[in-house]
Amino acid sequence: MRSRITAKADEADDYDSPWKEVLEQFFPEFMAFFFPDADRLIDWSKGYEFLDQELRAVVQDAELGRRFVDKLVRVTLLTGEEDFLYIHIEVQGAPEQQFGERIFVYNYRLYDRYRRPVASLAVLADDSDGWRPDQFGYEALGCRVGIRFPIVKLLDYAGAEGRLLAADNPFGLVTAAHLMARATRRDMPMRLDAKWRLVRILYGKGWSRDRIIALFAVLDWMMRLPHPLHEELWRRLEVLERETRMRYVTSVEQIGYERGVKAGIEQVREADAVSLRDEAKERAVAVEAPRAAGLYDLET
Repeated sequence: MRSRITAKADEADDYDSPWKEVLEQFFPEFMAFFFPDADRLIDWSKGYEFLDQELRAVVQDAELGRRFVDKLVRVTLLTGEEDFLYIHIEVQGAPEQQFGERIFVYNYRLYDRYRRPVASLAVLADDSDGWRPDQFGYEALGCRVGIRFPIVKLLDYAGAEGRLLAADNPFGLVTAAHLMARATRRDMPMRLDAKWRLVRILYGKGWSRDRIIALFAVLDWMMRLPHPLHEELWRRLEVLERETRMRYVTSVEQIGYERGVKAGIEQVREADAVSLRDEAKERAVAVEAPRAAGLYDLET
């Protein structure tokens, strides 16, 4: 019987950073995977722009609960060159009573700022199947005000592992990682097996080196392992890269990793993560996002 390593997974795992990374690096794929109806209306040839500083300026005094990840993106519609709007995206990691109200407040504040249509979209990444807020509003003296917004519930992908892993859209793999990480929070050896499976699938996708490096960084961030199991994953990865002649991740991290070992285990993991994430960020800028229709531990 194999030993059971439980570790303090909830303390070790970084929840919001992977989502921020994957949203920024693969935004068109995010829209195609989770919100295909909206995706089909966007003219991606005109590009898109993240407006994080503008979002903070608009909503800084409207703190209604803890945001997991939120992004503001300006996009152009297919209906015309000047026909643009703003997409406000929230990824929520835990049930929250004020969630719908916050979506409502942010939406009208953004509209007040830009006087352009604002589409609010939400990804619910919690473990509560019954929590599915998709509206907020009120009525007083015959006046009715409110909002209804599209939501995606990650739990709904449970049981669809085969379809997720076969998808050409990277968010199929990211979603599978989310579900597997949730299922292995208290069993680190099982997480090692799940993570290794995802890595092998990632390497078999036939994607570009840049894309593989970027997505490995996200998977590694989502599914953290205790140091001994991290080392075991690394040994397997080195063998895989030698056998496939795909010197991707290990070639990026090896120097920093070896230096980190001499400095101590905790510094190793931090140096590894920073080195690989920086490399992934730089390379992801040059990746041409394919237009394929078609998501890691979160906070409890």
